[in-house]
Amino acid sequence: MKILIVDTYYDRYLETFYKKNHNLKKYEYDFQLKALLDSNFGTSDTYSYYLNKNNWEASDIIVNCLYLQNAWVKNKDFKTSKFIPNIPHKFSKLPIIGRKLVNMNGLLDIAKEQIKAYKPEILYCQDLSFFPEEILLEIKKVNNIRLLVGQIACPLPPKSFLNPYDLILTSFPHFVNRLRNDGKNCDYFKIGFDQRILSKTRQHNRDIDFSFVGGISKYHNYASKNIEYLIKNANLQVYGYGANKLPFNSNIRKKHKGERWGLEMYDILSRSKISFNRHINVAENNANNMRLFEATGMGSLLLTDKKDNLRELFEEDREIVTYRSKEEALDKYIYLINKPEELAKIAKAGQLRTLRDHTYENRIRELIQILKNHL
Repeated sequence: MKILIVDTYYDRYLETFYKKNHNLKKYEYDFQLKALLDSNFGTSDTYSYYLNKNNWEASDIIVNCLYLQNAWVKNKDFKTSKFIPNIPHKFSKLPIIGRKLVNMNGLLDIAKEQIKAYKPEILYCQDLSFFPEEILLEIKKVNNIRLLVGQIACPLPPKSFLNPYDLILTSFPHFVNRLRNDGKNCDYFKIGFDQRILSKTRQHNRDIDFSFVGGISKYHNYASKNIEYLIKNANLQVYGYGANKLPFNSNIRKKHKGERWGLEMYDILSRSKISFNRHINVAENNANNMRLFEATGMGSLLLTDKKDNLRELFEEDREIVTYRSKEEALDKYIYLINKPEELAKIAKAGQLRTLRDHTYENRIRELIQILKNHL
């Protein structure tokens, strides 16, 4: 089965990556794509790697990366405006002007040409906000796509962006019924941990007692108070993005230790005795984020906000530890950091559970069955 994985990367990450690798934009498309995938941002090539191991034919495209996409266009009989590709694709959601932007040669058109060249039977979109409805309908028709799949674990885009999909997969259990009630085919599909990361990172002494790695944004605002409190009372080490948008008097902004992406993020997790986790607002009462599996997969003890479905993923107080309030999180941190043997035992049990039940090698086998059921 031939499948194309369509992804977008955070604009801030792309900016940082190309600034650090300033000559990369001069190289050919395949070289740039490999460099981006090897940086292990997000799920990188995880889906395509394990699909290929299962005898599927899978490839990746990163459709919002300007330098990468312009490299693909080079030497092809396909012209784009020098101006239009620089307009963020999210502007296509704007009323009136959005539709005009969609019709101009830019990143959307490059993505359309890539899909046409690849000829996939299944198109798997990791960002449901990239393609407007009319573009996806055109792509399905022109390329005879057998199954158009979207995966989401963030706030839903406008409904029109969802209409063309034959199947929507989500790691939010509560999204499943909501989308089904809205007439969409939707299945529950959990995210996981790519065990290949363990061979790509160094083994460290755990020299960071307590860390948080992640985003600070309007989508996480209820949890920011917890992080502020733990910085003040537990010397929580904070890494990630978004701190620069906080007020100048914010503890997070004052104590923030910088952005960490990809392998650098995993490096922090491998150095951390305890990893603090909180969920995005739209997760509501369900646990689903990547840090659940990344932290445990790297052998750090996970201290995470208590959610209704956590017992389906981990055994509380044996494989992970949960909290209901910032005060409880502090109490449990103080207890655990003073009980190093118990801390290490829970962390090890959590890692074993993730490596047994929550790897992407397992998840992709589940995904293949889901896709076959909908073909």
